Amino acid sequence: MSNDAHVPVLLHGARTPFTRFQGALASLSANELGAHAIRGALDAAGVAASDVDAVIMGQVIQAGGGQGPARQAAIAAGIGWDVPTVTINKLCLSGLTAIIDAARLVRTGEASVVVAGGQESMTNAPHLVLGSRKGFAFGDVTMADSLTHDGLRDPFDGQIMGEATDRGCTTRGIGRAEQDEYAARSHALAAAARAEGRLAEEIAPVTVPQRKGEPVVVADDEGIRPGTTVEALARLRPAFVADGTITAGSSSPLSDGAAAVVVVSKAFAVSRGLTWLAEIRSAGQVAGPDNSLHSQPARAIERALEREGMKADELDLVEINEAFAAVALQSVEDLGIDHAVVNPDGGAIALGHPVGASGARLALHLALALQRRGGGVGAAALCGGGGQGDALILRA
Repeated sequence: MSNDAHVPVLLHGARTPFTRFQGALASLSANELGAHAIRGALDAAGVAASDVDAVIMGQVIQAGGGQGPARQAAIAAGIGWDVPTVTINKLCLSGLTAIIDAARLVRTGEASVVVAGGQESMTNAPHLVLGSRKGFAFGDVTMADSLTHDGLRDPFDGQIMGEATDRGCTTRGIGRAEQDEYAARSHALAAAARAEGRLAEEIAPVTVPQRKGEPVVVADDEGIRPGTTVEALARLRPAFVADGTITAGSSSPLSDGAAAVVVVSKAFAVSRGLTWLAEIRSAGQVAGPDNSLHSQPARAIERALEREGMKADELDLVEINEAFAAVALQSVEDLGIDHAVVNPDGGAIALGHPVGASGARLALHLALALQRRGGGVGAAALCGGGGQGDALILRA
């Protein structure tokens, strides 16, 4: 058997537009968004649904969505009932973890074609009545928001992740001004990428039925604000800590969306005459030493680079999820790399962060960007709740 049988490559992929909380995709469930991304990925890759051996999709907020979110999305996308699926919940890392696991299936020879990605409708996260099964004898009943309870609140210290991250900025010396500057950069770069058609390359427009009138086609990310300035961001109040430095402007917004890629063995691609975007190389998955987020992307990239026998300054492009500007700033400093190679088309501050899907968006965007520059090596990385980080190296 050729060695190519066990070499994973990222053929292609697709994503929905990332839209605002209660925005243009609010009427669609995470499963529906995931199905759309899967169909788009298969179309872009030139692979039939009947060729798929497995589906792996990330989703963080699953309450109320029904059994097996990945299974629902796969079946709705036209993938066969005989294809196994798995849903991953590794918080913000989920979409990238799905791709890492897909590559492992190919490397072990357990699969030749795997669809991997993530899906999230933060808008449709339900409220929960915790303890209701035991009943309430007396007094008021309080509901919990599954968006915060299951997605955004750290179970170890009870803090919303933005609150803990803001306090971490103080100890790390990350100031308000540099976060505002970074956020303005994200919007400016994303606006340029959209205007020049680079984002459209990865977006599969979504047709959304309306209660009245014709369906609406949603083709653009809703969070990009082209005119964002440092001066405007400086006027925003702290979002999490009264005297803190993180604002809504330097944080990623709540978002809805999905992204998926098709991971295949190089041998499969060659046998079908298909051209891949990038070869999937080493992964880095880290955790601890505590539940902080700031340095997790850098630590994960360093772990992956060590396995690859590379140094950070050898990377041509780096995609770091902008959960908060502070995370990207700290990770870039830790890696000792030039800001110019990091998120050159903007990031989650502008584009949005549907938590289960962002990792897949990063990998897809990185693969396309490497192709546009004629090749190279890049890394995609995220931080995740509970103090974890994932990274993946791609070579084009």
